[in-house]
Amino acid sequence: MNIAVKAEASEAATEASITPLAELNPAKAERFQDDTIWPIFERLRREAPVHFTADSEYGPYWSISRWNDIMAVDTDHEGFSSAEGIGLPNLEALKEQERVMGERRKGGAGFITMDEPQHSAHRKAVSPTVAPSNISNMAPVVRERAGQILDSLPIGVEFDWVDLVSKELTAMTLATLFDFPFEDRRKLTHWSDMFTNMPGHGPVTSWEQKGAAIFECFGAFGELWNQRVNAPPSIDLISMLAHNDATRNMDMHQYQGTVVLLIIGGNDTTRNTISGSVFALNKYPDQYDKLRANPSLIGSMVSETIRWQTPLAHMSRVATRDIEVGGKMIKKGERVVMWYISGNRDDEMLDNPNAYIIDRERPRQHLSFGFGVHRCVGNRVAEMQLTIIWEEILKRFPVIKVVGEPTRTYSAFVHGYESLPVIIPARV
Repeated sequence: MNIAVKAEASEAATEASITPLAELNPAKAERFQDDTIWPIFERLRREAPVHFTADSEYGPYWSISRWNDIMAVDTDHEGFSSAEGIGLPNLEALKEQERVMGERRKGGAGFITMDEPQHSAHRKAVSPTVAPSNISNMAPVVRERAGQILDSLPIGVEFDWVDLVSKELTAMTLATLFDFPFEDRRKLTHWSDMFTNMPGHGPVTSWEQKGAAIFECFGAFGELWNQRVNAPPSIDLISMLAHNDATRNMDMHQYQGTVVLLIIGGNDTTRNTISGSVFALNKYPDQYDKLRANPSLIGSMVSETIRWQTPLAHMSRVATRDIEVGGKMIKKGERVVMWYISGNRDDEMLDNPNAYIIDRERPRQHLSFGFGVHRCVGNRVAEMQLTIIWEEILKRFPVIKVVGEPTRTYSAFVHGYESLPVIIPARV
């Protein structure tokens, strides 16, 4: 950690400790970008694990920061609804998207923003594509592509790991899941970034540009729907939706919302964990040594990275009735934010949770995929990609060196990396 980064972290810790508790707003995107959010969550877990922020850029909301309280909310799909969105809604963004896109601004509701029983019916439609049998069929193709990506990397020259590896592998896999034109796969990456960023961040330069990109995405997937609905059923996600009784007659807004969900979910979790694994292993070189000495630890290392990184920092719900959580009364209609990124550092549930330890006794004990009916449908696909890329890395490179601070995503939702400068000194 360089001097400037240390100073920034110290300043953030001081601010977190002296700010009146009622004024704390843990969803400030700049704190996530600077990686200085941790003192705030430490204070919330200690002093106010169920905390109310009365005024913010997202409006009022409750923060749930401890593991057990998060589990209580996440597994109560009747008491806490997803129908009004799963992320904190930035009020300025909603106004601007309304201005630029009108009725097209949201693309309707994907199944993650549906309640039961509609949610499970729509989720079931895409489940065969990410079922173990199909993942097993995909794995050799993913392995071949991972090898091609790694073999193309420069040796002894600095490059951006996020761009050349993390984005490329996830784009290839997502194109396969959609049966999307392979030569246009990086459009999926671009659209994901356009959906999740505000102007001035990521690739987004203006609301108009963002609106045009979203319109282009919906147009492309509208064409895919028309192709698949008139063709024999196949195993890709679009065909599954087009031929399932529960989804084939959904309106186009619902379809578009599902496309947004699948693009973002298929991109961000895996790509930011791939980047996070390289960063974490450099931050904890003893763990990198441990991994090289014992490649059988790859599976547990993947799970530990998913916990330590927490690629989606939170999920949001709205209370359907007055309901008590952690001794606080949450009123009907109030928004509740489950901070997975905080729960994954809860020392009441995990030993030494801030450390990165690749051989933990129970490495799959984390909140990153959620729980209950909304648990991540593609978690096994993510784990498969992460396992394969590291199996192939260890065959090829003695070490991957991080040579500078990463540029992190400006978001309180997507917890990731825009760039990560690395050098690979030599091949095996």
